[in-house]
Amino acid sequence: MAKYQQLVEQLRTQIEARIWPPGEKLPSLRQQAEQSGLSLMTVMHAYEVLESQGWIVSKPQSGYYVAPRAAESRPRLPTQEIGKTDQADTNSFVFDVLQATRNPVIMPFGSAFPDPELFPQRQLMRSLVKVSHNLKPTDALNNLPPGNEALRKILAQRYAQQGITLSPDDIVITNGAMEALNLSLQAVTEPGDWVILENPSFYGALQAIERLKLNAIAIASDVEHGMDLDELEQALQRWPVKACWLMTNRQNPLGFTLSAERKQQLVELLSRYNVAMIEDDVYGDLYEGHDKPLPAKAFDLDGNVLHCGSFSKNLVAGFRVGWVAAGRHAQRVQRIQLMSTLSTSAPMQLALADFLSTRSYDTHLKKLRQTLAKRKQLAQQALRRVLPADASISDTPGGYFLWVALPVQINTTELYHLALQQGISIAPGQLFSSREGFSHCFRFNTAWPWDARAEAAVETLGKLIGKLNG
Repeated sequence: MAKYQQLVEQLRTQIEARIWPPGEKLPSLRQQAEQSGLSLMTVMHAYEVLESQGWIVSKPQSGYYVAPRAAESRPRLPTQEIGKTDQADTNSFVFDVLQATRNPVIMPFGSAFPDPELFPQRQLMRSLVKVSHNLKPTDALNNLPPGNEALRKILAQRYAQQGITLSPDDIVITNGAMEALNLSLQAVTEPGDWVILENPSFYGALQAIERLKLNAIAIASDVEHGMDLDELEQALQRWPVKACWLMTNRQNPLGFTLSAERKQQLVELLSRYNVAMIEDDVYGDLYEGHDKPLPAKAFDLDGNVLHCGSFSKNLVAGFRVGWVAAGRHAQRVQRIQLMSTLSTSAPMQLALADFLSTRSYDTHLKKLRQTLAKRKQLAQQALRRVLPADASISDTPGGYFLWVALPVQINTTELYHLALQQGISIAPGQLFSSREGFSHCFRFNTAWPWDARAEAAVETLGKLIGKLNG
């Protein structure tokens, strides 16, 4: 936690304890700096944060005073600023967990990817062989940013099927969704800017924030309604936010999908404050039922939403092809991509364009969604048999993740290490937040074959949870 944050927490606690009652004058900036050993600028920042949150008020030529009824009327908000140390710790742990899931002897319940056996490998390889035989010397140049024209046209047509009118020129092909998300973030921010994230959120967002030297604000999100819009607006009023990175369909890790009404409210709110939305929609095609939920991009009237997608979670992970519908930011995204990774692999783009030009993709998706739904149901039933009575499992349709909340006294990071010794991987709550609020939770990947090995692994996991639960 940053030094100014420590001072903010200290003074808020003192105000709540009425050490500084309402109306009481606080030490001056210089006095506080001398008492705390902090710089004048650090103290000033802390006082400004407390004032923006309504705990204190400033009076010209007089100083800072505790606001009337501060302790009673201004409860502490769940909104959290994420410190650099927190991010570094999360990064290190993410690396360890991802490395563990690569081991073939490990049961990969902690993996972020579905079972690759569910993908149409043969058809994709046929497309790759076909385009490789027909490669021309100019193809490398023709597939530089914004990417292969045929592939961008196909994506624009798929948007049109949902009533979203986008030009192929609005779309930039990227090296997977992570590059799409990172390029989008770079396109709308500068180092030191403020970005809003969900809490809990996809760990890739936390990593990107650190790498780009941005400041992050985590807004509480839940399985029922997603991000708290009241808290979001309060954060927009307090900080000069430039972007909001979130998932509206099958959010990772909680699994929820926002209603169309909620998505529209979110887009309109961010638009009022001129804050760009970076929409991570990599699970967009993994819905249940007949109708595909609209992305928030469908409600974007001014090009404020950068919609990012990928084929890694629903077609092929190894090709590493994604995209961003960047609209008015497309040119800047292209320039940044040219200066960093240059372009996405030309053969992979051509192969996907060839495969997607047939009906095979939609046939595959329909079968994939059915298989994932069955496996998810079996996994949920198995977990319910072994978990404590007071544990809960998120019951959200679509995707292939379950979010499990254990009794609060159980630390899932400890559970992760114990399970790994038994050849089982899970994704503990620590991965998805820089704070301790989810240390009793874990994400469970249900996309793998549900067989005797999986059943045995869940039984072992239940026994370990039982031991930690005393």
